[in-house]
Amino acid sequence: MLNANSQDTIAAIATANGAGGIGIVRVSGALCQYIADQILGHCPPPRYAAYLDFKQADATLIDRGIAIYYSAPHSYTGEDVLELQGHGGTALMQILLARCLELGARQAAPGEFTRRAYLNDKLDLAQAEAVADVINAATTEAAKSAVRSLTGAFSDVVNQLLAELINLRLYVEACLDFPEEEIDFITQGRVAEKISNNQQVLENIFSKAQQGVLLRDGIHVVLIGQPNVGKSSLMNALSGEEVAIVTPIAGTTRDTIKSEIQINGVPLHVIDTAGLRDTEDEVEKIGIARTYRATETAHIALILIDAAHGIGDKEKAILARLPHEITKIWVHNKIDVSLEEPRVEVMEGSVHLFLSAKTGLGLDLLKTHLLSLVGYQQNTEGVFMARARHLDALKKVRQHLVNACSQINMAELVAEELRLAQEALSSITGEFTPDDLLGEIFSRFCIGK
Repeated sequence: MLNANSQDTIAAIATANGAGGIGIVRVSGALCQYIADQILGHCPPPRYAAYLDFKQADATLIDRGIAIYYSAPHSYTGEDVLELQGHGGTALMQILLARCLELGARQAAPGEFTRRAYLNDKLDLAQAEAVADVINAATTEAAKSAVRSLTGAFSDVVNQLLAELINLRLYVEACLDFPEEEIDFITQGRVAEKISNNQQVLENIFSKAQQGVLLRDGIHVVLIGQPNVGKSSLMNALSGEEVAIVTPIAGTTRDTIKSEIQINGVPLHVIDTAGLRDTEDEVEKIGIARTYRATETAHIALILIDAAHGIGDKEKAILARLPHEITKIWVHNKIDVSLEEPRVEVMEGSVHLFLSAKTGLGLDLLKTHLLSLVGYQQNTEGVFMARARHLDALKKVRQHLVNACSQINMAELVAEELRLAQEALSSITGEFTPDDLLGEIFSRFCIGK
């Protein structure tokens, strides 16, 4: 199954931008052997690493390196593939790519090699997405989970559940062929029990996928509060380095400062913001406006206050302006001055955490609480990389199975809910995936992959 322009031969630089020891130009499509003949003098045998000259049309030397030819369907894309591995100079790679384009290939679009691998049944959609996740993994745990998905761990459990749903759906639909029989096929076939078993399997998949999304996307945390409550100090304490300037002068931080760290393998995207106060300083006003914009995309807001001062009217005003859906934690900072113990308390339905950003006292409590808020589990063994769209699909399956249970005495409705559950689950591996979604997924890949 190929799309309209998939008959073209495509080429791209497959290695990262910039100079390096080795650079690779990858070509996929029917012109591979012809391009090899023109650049190398002949096409090497399949899967044989040949050390050859790379030449221009006038036989002048471009470079000398390794050429490997993979014949269809035994390649990454399922098509003929040629890889030219030379020295990783930026200009050199561009010259080599230009030679391939001159010989009839076209520049590959982002993710087009992997898209062809998917369309040619070399990978399912979940595995194809995992290719990008392996490349972009920011932590060790994220990389391990992405590799599990790439090797088919996620697809395997999805397909196992899918087979169960299909078999159950076929049984229920077969029952509809005997409407006048006095036999209760639904009860006799233990349909409700089987749906319940499928729900348990689904929840296990959902839990692991949720952990995978967390390892992939991380937690977005914004630090807000009045000036001089210790936001920048907390940013530095979490980061383990001096990423924000700390002074006793109010209004030192005038713009948002971002830091990428990790806690137990989970990426933590922390944003330090300008202190919130009434000011006539135009630059500071812009920083304050950006502070509130930062809260619109964050998962968690840490509202910092001076532990000795407590929550007053100004703090309550800050709280009132935060988005309703964001998780809020009151962080009582400077307990080294107020001489309090680090702790977590729940007061009037709100979480209050007491710490000292200056000394680090209570910092571990904050890290642990941040992870617990997003459902992090210590054991990530067996977790596979997943995306928000996968969770959405699993939620749909969950709801359809709930609907099927609530209508268990009406076989027609049970069969329909099982059909919808099957369709939602199949979208994860790409059996039922619209072309516009495929375009969106692969457009986010790097060129050359």
